[in-house]
Amino acid sequence: MRLKPAGIIVIVLIIAVLAYLAIKPRLSNAGSSTTTEQSTAANNSNKDTGTSSSTTPSTSNTNANSRSFNYTPEKPVNGTLRGVVEVGATGFNSFVINMDDQKRWEIVSKDFGESLAYEGLATTDDIRAGLKKYLSSMFDKGVSGKNMHFVISSGAQKEPKTAIISNELQKMGYVVNRVTADEEAKYGFIATVPPPFRDNSFLADIGSGNTKISWSDNGTVKTMELPGAKYYEKGTPDNQVYNDVKAGAGKIPQNKHNVGFIIGGVPFTLAKQNRNGEERYTVLSAPGSYTAADKKMAAGLNIYKAIADATNTDTFVFDWDANFTIGFLLSLNTK
Repeated sequence: MRLKPAGIIVIVLIIAVLAYLAIKPRLSNAGSSTTTEQSTAANNSNKDTGTSSSTTPSTSNTNANSRSFNYTPEKPVNGTLRGVVEVGATGFNSFVINMDDQKRWEIVSKDFGESLAYEGLATTDDIRAGLKKYLSSMFDKGVSGKNMHFVISSGAQKEPKTAIISNELQKMGYVVNRVTADEEAKYGFIATVPPPFRDNSFLADIGSGNTKISWSDNGTVKTMELPGAKYYEKGTPDNQVYNDVKAGAGKIPQNKHNVGFIIGGVPFTLAKQNRNGEERYTVLSAPGSYTAADKKMAAGLNIYKAIADATNTDTFVFDWDANFTIGFLLSLNTK
């Protein structure tokens, strides 16, 4: 029996309806699955991009801009004002601190570089007059003569002018302490790394002439000296310095990687970009977050990156008050 065209159309429509009813549950499940997957992905995305709560320093992989360092040093009790002057290659850096017999301290004043430039000190008479004026300003801050100390850094000892300055100070009755790079690293560690962090953290001092790294090993400060931020003046390739610094920093014991305390010229420049107000401690961003403004900054960032890569430390803290010369004061027997 031949079907008429109308019958054929009816049969086709019936088959189409039955086919739709058969596949409808599958379409519904597929849509539900897609919605669930999208919802899960969105939730995961919110977790990844959400702002985490403030945490204490650790090696956790928090976002560079959300890292924090929550520590407040103890205030000195019945302290004494003590002054230290760093005789540098081009001028003096001076610090006055209030320190008690438990070595708790706080900064009272600090002057960098401009405090006494050497350009106008042509003769020994000029030097003596300049020193007397400079010392008078220190005494006006309340520091007694017996609590005034002078230090010449390892790099400054190579400058002829500092030898003349040293001689004049000695003629005036002061002892001038010459320190080595190893001693600078130890003093820097004592001044910069707070007591609660000395067993699990390290210090990196990125200077122009060298980089000093130090950490505590059962109470003994271990140190190493690596290239400084002006290595480019010698024509040393960036990758060579990176590899040398990374190899050196790789020797810092694994259990000392909690916080990397960091000081020096380039870290100072970086910290200015991150500082919020007048806090003493500023957490730096990751090395790759900065754009170098000049060759020295680029070289310092290269060193910073090598240290970060070697230690996998994600929290580097700059201390606005610490200096190796303060560590020198803290190492003195004051009793």
